[in-house]
Amino acid sequence: MEKKMRFDSYHPMINFIYFTAALVGAVCFDHPAFLAVSYVCAFLYSVKLNGKRSLIFNVCLMPLIPVYAGIYSYYNHYGVTNLHVNFIGNQITLEAVAFGLVIGVKIVTVLMILSCVFAVISSDKVIYLFGRISPKLSLFLSILLRSVPRIRARARRIGISRRGIGKGCAQGNVFERIRHVCALFSILITWTLEDFFESAASMKCRGYSLRGRTAFSIYRFDNRDRGFVIAAFSGILLMAAAAALDQTHIYYNPEIIMNRITAVSFVFYAGYAFFLLLPMLLQIVGEASFRHAVHANHR
Repeated sequence: MEKKMRFDSYHPMINFIYFTAALVGAVCFDHPAFLAVSYVCAFLYSVKLNGKRSLIFNVCLMPLIPVYAGIYSYYNHYGVTNLHVNFIGNQITLEAVAFGLVIGVKIVTVLMILSCVFAVISSDKVIYLFGRISPKLSLFLSILLRSVPRIRARARRIGISRRGIGKGCAQGNVFERIRHVCALFSILITWTLEDFFESAASMKCRGYSLRGRTAFSIYRFDNRDRGFVIAAFSGILLMAAAAALDQTHIYYNPEIIMNRITAVSFVFYAGYAFFLLLPMLLQIVGEASFRHAVHANHR
């Protein structure tokens, strides 16, 4: 029961539609309210899916936002609100800093959403979605998705084995450590590329890209998926309406200009948050129902 309410148990097309819409919103919307909703929802959902590991990853990404904003504003000098003059005499403007923060938040949000994609969409789902449309693309994406956890495991194995011969990343002086890290990356890249070629050659020899081939599928589009589609498309329609009414965009050049925030704007914010949190809400409801059923059986 608990497993059936998790988002990775839904139809692959549902997963694809949700993450595509989430990534489009995270990339295209630059209004601060929509950016905040995207960031918070991606943060919460990634932590819900991956636990403590995602929490550490997300916290480590936070300092990158002001760092990127500082670098961006240092080399882009549009805007009318001057804040400071850098060492070569160029103005650092409020508009450039604000837009640098926007881009930084977008990058971090996309990375967090992609961590959710890797946790939900498996290689067999990619093959199911793109196998008939573009077999080569589906093969490439499936190998790429499968390689992410493998790269981590291989890096750990290489590090342990090299530490056993005194060439670990934390052994030796500074120059030796740099050399050991470079050697580890070299071994890891070589191993990964070799695995790519072997997997591609193996699938080609099995006739994966031949025309007229048949494909086995265990996925069925049921009433649960239809209910999610209705709820998801309601959120997508609200997102489209917000974009059509210019509620998701702000002008940063030459000055910061945005539409007036009204009561309808908060409806758009709530609808966007509901859409992004929908998989997590379903999982929470499923876990609560499962615990309630277990507690009722024990009584």
